[in-house]
Amino acid sequence: MTRFALLPLAALATAALSAPALAGLPAPVRAMIDAAIETGDEAKVRTVLELARATNPDDAAEVDAILAAYETDLAAAAEAEAASEEERIRQAGLFGNWSGKGEFGAFRSTGNASNTGITAGLSLLRDGIRWRHKLSGRADYQETEGVVTREQYFAAYEPNWTISDRLYAYGLAQYERDRFQGFSARYAVSGGLGYDVLTGEDMTLSVKAGPAWRRTEFVAGGSRSDLAGLAALDFDWRLLDTVTVTQDASAFVQSGSSTFVSDSGLVAGIAGDLSLRLSYTVEHDTDPPAGAVRTDTLSRVTIIYDF
Repeated sequence: MTRFALLPLAALATAALSAPALAGLPAPVRAMIDAAIETGDEAKVRTVLELARATNPDDAAEVDAILAAYETDLAAAAEAEAASEEERIRQAGLFGNWSGKGEFGAFRSTGNASNTGITAGLSLLRDGIRWRHKLSGRADYQETEGVVTREQYFAAYEPNWTISDRLYAYGLAQYERDRFQGFSARYAVSGGLGYDVLTGEDMTLSVKAGPAWRRTEFVAGGSRSDLAGLAALDFDWRLLDTVTVTQDASAFVQSGSSTFVSDSGLVAGIAGDLSLRLSYTVEHDTDPPAGAVRTDTLSRVTIIYDF
């Protein structure tokens, strides 16, 4: 009986001798670590722990144990936050979970019409678990002495379905009207695949491509429908916290008149949710209606409100 009772005690004694001491840090050092953790600043916590390890090498095991517990708590908090966000998205109604921006300013155009007028735009985005919905619209209008000299409208709806972290499928329905380019309405429908090439905090790049169908109704009468191919890219580069360079481009390639559009912009934060955007758009049609030129350019200066 005595022999078997001593074995566990011997094992416990050996374990106690071999286990690292977890109570050796001086009280001021431990208080400094606790204060850093209370701030919620991960970089500060790691810096304080590194200093504690460097200045108290004999208590490195205790510092490592504190770090391990801290990282476990961080992971649990991140997981809980992600689960809460997913549940919030799932519970959002049809009109919930939308964000967007409104834009208003002035433009200067050259090409089929050379004048200055007002421009307004609106874009909305709804992010879901697998679905993302984009709505956008823009109007450019100018009137001189009661005569309309610029009238261009654009509207688009694009649903995206996430296939993997970077790959997605897209759909697109688009409407345009520009009588000075020779068409009273131009419709486009497309679907295909997109890929997020860059997903960093400061630089993003997304590309997409797929087949398309376009119908053009001409001002002079008649209409035309064509099968086409669509390719597009969306690039954003944050140079500074308040300055971002944007580049959007698209190409509808088809028999007859193909359309190529490039929109380059510079966005600078002003205050809060307000920012200033300077942009330059070039639109080129390879075979425009009779009387219209091939290339239009549009320079815009707008104020943007994010909501």
